[in-house]
Amino acid sequence: MAAAAQADAPCAAGRVDLRWDGGRESFAVEVADDGAERALGLMNRESMDLSAGMLFVYEAPRRAQFWMKNTLIPLDMIFADATGRVTRVHSNAIPGDLTPIDGGRGVTFILEINGGLAARLGIAEGAELRHPAVPGATAVWPCTE
Repeated sequence: MAAAAQADAPCAAGRVDLRWDGGRESFAVEVADDGAERALGLMNRESMDLSAGMLFVYEAPRRAQFWMKNTLIPLDMIFADATGRVTRVHSNAIPGDLTPIDGGRGVTFILEINGGLAARLGIAEGAELRHPAVPGATAVWPCTE
């Protein structure tokens, strides 16, 4: 993807960078960092660009559970802790499914991208996420790099 070159650019609020053994990628993101934005998420959207996503940001680590109510497109959910380390990847969440998707405990960030893309790119547990919302003092991949 052309977005891989952007992963070398400085951090930006509208972009999330990921790196892992064998790869790097960057996604243009909308940030959902309050209750209303997180509740709406990507509901009612008929499509999303391959290089786009939504980053959910919580004030403190928590047990994160999502569902796909009113979500029309399959999504991958990439769960990360407060340092930006990916702790779990849920692939191809089913549109409209009300079954809770458990991201586990200690989740501070969730990146939603198009379904199947994480596996295609090789994004898995242990990958590192970079965004200005990840505190620099504790980040596994600080924005200052």
